[in-house]
Amino acid sequence: MKISARARYGLAAIITMAEEQKDGECVTVLSLSEKLKISKIYLEQVFALLKRGGIVISTKGARGGYNLSRSADKITLYDVLLPIENSLFEETEETVKESDPQLENCIQEKIFNVLDNTIKDILSNITIEDIVNNLSEYRGNYMYYL
Repeated sequence: MKISARARYGLAAIITMAEEQKDGECVTVLSLSEKLKISKIYLEQVFALLKRGGIVISTKGARGGYNLSRSADKITLYDVLLPIENSLFEETEETVKESDPQLENCIQEKIFNVLDNTIKDILSNITIEDIVNNLSEYRGNYMYYL
């Protein structure tokens, strides 16, 4: 499966926000851009989509920036990808409906609907918090008790 750079950057930015956000402080696109080495202008475009999709809320002003619209355990990967990569979730177009409607129905029902539903189910069952928790294992953030 091919996911666009825009969607990958959006996921990385949201995961980073969830990992770093403290006490309702706003996270700026500039700070995310510098940390993740992503163009600020490109990231601003991604955040416009995320804001429209209800994933982030913006605050204007000197201490402004973005916050997650809800806690990381309530935001799924599907929630993040849907406003950015909506073509990934569009129904597959008909192929041979005119020439062989039975084949078309079979292909749609047994292949494409199954794939679409599986992808949506998997992405809907993984939260941003799940990823942040797994990320700490990759980073080696272990707590040792003596």
